[in-house]
Amino acid sequence: MNRILFSLCIMLLLVFTGQAQEYRPDNKQIKTRTDQAVVLKNATLHPEPGKTLESAHLVIKNGRIIDMGKTISVPKNAVTYQLNGAHIYHSFIDVFSDFGIKKIDKAKQGSQPQYESSRNAYYWNDHIRPTQNAVDHFKFDEKSAKKLRQLGFGAVNTHINDGIIRGTGMLVGLHSNDYETPKIIADKTGQFWSFDRSDQTRQSYPNSIMGKMALMRQVYWDADWYDNNQPEEKDLSLEAFNSQKELPQLFHAGDYLNALRADKIAEEFNQDFIVFADNDTYKRIDAIKSTNARFILPLTFPEAYDMSRPYLVRELSLEMMKHWYQAPANAAMMEKNNIAFAFSLTGLDKTSNFKKHLAKAIKHGLTKEQALAALTTIPASYLELKDESGKLEKGNLANFIITDNPLFSDNMKIYENWILGKQHRLNNRKTIDITGNFQLEVNDEKFEVSIKKKKKSYNVKVTKDTLTYPSKLSYENNWMRLIIKSKDKKESSYMRFSLRIERPIEQLKGSAILGDGKEVDFRLSPKSKETAKTSTDNENEDSDEAKSDPYQPLPITFPNLTYGVEDVTTNQQKPILIKNATLITGEADNELENTDILLKKGKINKIGKALEASKAQVINASGKYVSAGIVDEHSHIAGTSINESGQNSSAEVKMEDALNPDDVSIYRALSGGVTTIQLLHGSANPIGGQSAILKLKWGANADEMLIDKADPFIKFALGENVKQSNWGSNSRFPQTRMGVEQVFIDYFSRAKAYEERKKSGDYRKDEELETLLEIINDERFISCHSYVQSEIVMLMRIAEQFDFKINTFTHILEGYKVADKMQAHGAGGSTFSDWWAYKYEVNDAIPFNAALMHEQGVVTAINSDDAEMMRRLNQEAAKSMKYGDVAPEDAWQFVTLNPAKLLHLDDRLGSLKEGKDADVVIWNNHPLSVYARAEKTIIEGVVYFDRERADRKLADAKQTRQFLINKLIEANEKGLKTQPIKKQDKEYSTCETIDNY
Repeated sequence: MNRILFSLCIMLLLVFTGQAQEYRPDNKQIKTRTDQAVVLKNATLHPEPGKTLESAHLVIKNGRIIDMGKTISVPKNAVTYQLNGAHIYHSFIDVFSDFGIKKIDKAKQGSQPQYESSRNAYYWNDHIRPTQNAVDHFKFDEKSAKKLRQLGFGAVNTHINDGIIRGTGMLVGLHSNDYETPKIIADKTGQFWSFDRSDQTRQSYPNSIMGKMALMRQVYWDADWYDNNQPEEKDLSLEAFNSQKELPQLFHAGDYLNALRADKIAEEFNQDFIVFADNDTYKRIDAIKSTNARFILPLTFPEAYDMSRPYLVRELSLEMMKHWYQAPANAAMMEKNNIAFAFSLTGLDKTSNFKKHLAKAIKHGLTKEQALAALTTIPASYLELKDESGKLEKGNLANFIITDNPLFSDNMKIYENWILGKQHRLNNRKTIDITGNFQLEVNDEKFEVSIKKKKKSYNVKVTKDTLTYPSKLSYENNWMRLIIKSKDKKESSYMRFSLRIERPIEQLKGSAILGDGKEVDFRLSPKSKETAKTSTDNENEDSDEAKSDPYQPLPITFPNLTYGVEDVTTNQQKPILIKNATLITGEADNELENTDILLKKGKINKIGKALEASKAQVINASGKYVSAGIVDEHSHIAGTSINESGQNSSAEVKMEDALNPDDVSIYRALSGGVTTIQLLHGSANPIGGQSAILKLKWGANADEMLIDKADPFIKFALGENVKQSNWGSNSRFPQTRMGVEQVFIDYFSRAKAYEERKKSGDYRKDEELETLLEIINDERFISCHSYVQSEIVMLMRIAEQFDFKINTFTHILEGYKVADKMQAHGAGGSTFSDWWAYKYEVNDAIPFNAALMHEQGVVTAINSDDAEMMRRLNQEAAKSMKYGDVAPEDAWQFVTLNPAKLLHLDDRLGSLKEGKDADVVIWNNHPLSVYARAEKTIIEGVVYFDRERADRKLADAKQTRQFLINKLIEANEKGLKTQPIKKQDKEYSTCETIDNY
């Protein structure tokens, strides 16, 4: 077969099949061009995944398939070639590439941040670049193309890998420069997005995940306004964006959380994103499936960790080890859940790893049919080219590969890659070793055949009974030809055998011609062990992994770390009856001894003595204390990013966009009795971002943690942080406390003017001003980072100027100086118990602050602002008893009912009262005692923390950890490539325990 294909290759150098008529001039040589059809006969055709045609034919002409099947009409003057059963598949398509794109000019670094756009006639943000077109930045890279052809790729969808909105991509054929046919199959195949900023600009905004999502929303609003109006000021970016909205939209998201965030934007604006995600979508496969999005997956997996330093192994988290072990099975899980995905080479450090990594995915459960679809039919459908490409079908482009064995089999090799009808010879066929002893059955006779190799030729001995027959054997490119001379002394005759050798060599069948010219079938069966070696087997870089043990699936938990929930369906509301406890109600009755509390349908159903509930789970709490869950008004846990510092106002950003339900701090907070938090934006700018109020439902998805119908809040900030005292920056306003005041006045004035434009109907929707207008109209409420009394008073005066109130001053360590003014204004105070002197503006802080504000009638709360202190907020509340002689019942309300009041949730949270949410904690001691430990933390009637269960989980995790350590050591011993364990990895994982007393 290989000789035939070689002849085919030589002849087709003179065959032009890409265009019916050559239009390029040639000043180098005289060329011959024809439009002859080419017929590839007797192949095993695989038109699309899951379909096979044996002994079929393929006809191509002018770069397209003009006929195919078991019966065809051979065109006049066609060149015909026999493939003798070789396999033909559609060549691969990489749907997300930056192949051939010239390197961009990166922005020069400066000593100061850049806050404004550097371009005229374009969008106000330089990270939005829809005017970029791949075709304008493309130069064919033959060296890279050759590597891709070797792997079986015939086309790549390439784009400029830079910016949040990156412009359009194009589909490029990978045929060699030896063929002068144009490379571009389709231009403007899609518009590309990402969560990555542009390297062509230093513009600061956005620099957080929530800032990037806010910017995307604003682009949609601005583009819609631009499309429906004729503004005098031309915006090339918005014009390009609008013209490209109907193209496929491809979004490079990243980890599974970002994939869900991309889908969130898509849902808000009725967009259909094709999402490029990491190989961690298995962590929340149900949430990924519920998006109904289409995905692109990289063929990148974490390398094994270097286990040679046992001390450093202690730094390696269970989460990281599990991801190393489970990531290769990600594609299989996507397939199992019927989620569409294509593969891309993006992210591979070397394209040569493609075959190895794809084999690993198949070994971990991915079917070969789905693997082929992810490289052919699915990418073609993503690019809306399924009628042009992706399948071997009449009329489609002639992009296909020829292989010796079925695709993805261990010994498969790609012979040739045809791109737009252009042939590229890639490999010589591996020579199968045929030495050994065989039995030949032909025409009711049996012969013994012994084959031995001698240097580059073969010796053959053919015997029957005691007779030896003169014979000759030639073997080249896996084609064996054997001639046996008869023993007839009267007349010499010869039997001629021709056979293509294929694995497995068990019983080979062929057709022979006898001495009389008769054609008969024959069989050649091995009698001794067949070596099945090839001349290039020693080059198999995957051999170590191929020999490794079969993949043993590990259960996935939610989150996929030590204390994750195995089955989220167990988080169902079921009646719970807690009996004989001492209730710390947080209400007027305060303490109720030997009292029962019934939790039903997520609410506190009944409080009393000797309660009965036939179907309830009964918990005997004799000698124990039960309280409402702790509420933390000021927290920064469970956030992927906290600050959007790119502008002096970021009112448009939403902390709910940055939720991270996998943060182990959630579980640790539960272990300290915390059930509700306000996730606040940081204090990088005077006007921060919109907060998210969460219930710490461990194991739930991010959106399931948000409290339904909670009033919306926003973070403001005063003081050193917002005027950039420690930033070394002087390029952003404000630089003084006076400037901070002016920022507030300016933005609220703009919001009022915006309101007037809205009334007229002639306005452009502005997410930032919409948010500020909500504040003015008492539809959104401020929690303000504050320290110094003068600034606290300043902000209250500004609020009164615009006729609204400041809801909460948080930190407020000089609140005791202005508590009377706060009370008169109606502002609450959420403070620290005893933090002071950690920076200059905190020098006047005192531990009596909470008590003094409380005495003045200010609604006072103790907050954490710290993941570690959060799980001891019960003790932080107790400090007010020590320093300020606060009554125990009032001190307890500092971390329960009062923060609930500040969040406008006191009708639902903060105390034990019939009808309120069933957010309760069972303690082993009075919660204000230093000896108190939360034994169970319950949210809406579901136990999210149980200390006994936590101990069992830790024991199970130790076993899983040891299993994975052994697997990693095994990988090390096999010589697989490893990555070092970094010491800072510890911050993501341990302590694996929840108590560090």
